Amino acid sequence: MEQVPNPKGYFGQFGGKFVPETLVEPLRELEEAFLNYVPKADFQKELTQILTTYVGRPTPLTFAKRLTDHLDGAKIYLKREDLLHTGAHKINNAVGQILLAKKMGKKRIIAETGAGQHGVATATAAALMGLQCVVYMGRVDMERQALNVRRMRLLGADVVAVESGSKTLKDAINEAMRDWVTNVKTTFYLLGSALGPHPYPQMVRDFHKIIGEEAREQILEVENRLPDELVACVGGGSNAIGLFHAFLGDEKVAMTGVEAGGHGIKPGQHAARFSGGKLGILHGTYTYLLQNQDGQIENTHSISAGLDYPAIGPEHSYLESINRARYTYVVDEEAKLGFKLISALEGIIPALETAHAIAYVIKQAPKLSKDKILLVNLSGRGDKDLEGSLS
Repeated sequence: MEQVPNPKGYFGQFGGKFVPETLVEPLRELEEAFLNYVPKADFQKELTQILTTYVGRPTPLTFAKRLTDHLDGAKIYLKREDLLHTGAHKINNAVGQILLAKKMGKKRIIAETGAGQHGVATATAAALMGLQCVVYMGRVDMERQALNVRRMRLLGADVVAVESGSKTLKDAINEAMRDWVTNVKTTFYLLGSALGPHPYPQMVRDFHKIIGEEAREQILEVENRLPDELVACVGGGSNAIGLFHAFLGDEKVAMTGVEAGGHGIKPGQHAARFSGGKLGILHGTYTYLLQNQDGQIENTHSISAGLDYPAIGPEHSYLESINRARYTYVVDEEAKLGFKLISALEGIIPALETAHAIAYVIKQAPKLSKDKILLVNLSGRGDKDLEGSLS
């Protein structure tokens, strides 16, 4: 496969940098710092030390024996990002970007969050580094993820409720971008998923690619071969691209991203961009998104706040366009079933986002022979979802 993105930030035809003039120079500065600092040995040494001694890497690969036996099909392995400090994969990227922010001399960190896990990770890393932190979160998401709001505030972050639009992740990103434009000299915008204008999709992917690198080494050690299929839930797409990246050159390894089908594929009732979306521009990038005939962004729905977003990261659009990855969806009720089944059978309570990937596996594994291997990114734990979301 060709190396993507290209120097202008395009993954094939997707991606780019569609921003107001006031953000052109800040993005240039960010890209220059990213390319200058991150590859250097001293940066990587410091990042590895924090990931190892504070965050909890490497995460284990768990064979889900009881789930495998119950489904009576393919072997199921779980990459355990839920065991990281703060309870999700988001901390990988938060630590990486905050280290970069310190190198750039920034004193204030802003972030957006949907399910709250990126907000918690950002607040955690900011506390560790002694930086001011402001997190934007839609009012609807604050209500359904109240525990994470309390965690962020305990960690010293200022959580700002967003009352505009659908009051979810899309609107939180809008407000964070407005803040960045206003305070760009002192502020670093720590974007939480593999979307937005270049260099964010590449940067977030590179800070999460350790997931797939570890998983590849681990599955070879225990099975002496690669998996037949990788599975991950997809909102913006950070946990999925983190898993997929190390396997892109392995053409026999299938890759499946699972989107939020919500109440079904009807306008405003889901967040399955490949099942109901069109090409367009949102939050600085050209990708698949949910919009009406007039080009206005449609409302979305998912039982999981982290998947409740109308666009998908541009690298996922690229992988779908070249048939390297495929994308499907599961609806809310299927995700609830996945949540409850893996909890009861494996003693692992997943995030509702992750439960979408589990729900897909529940349907897929029985169709496959017992010598096949499914490797699922268990992107986060479900403590945050136990109040309200499952009622």
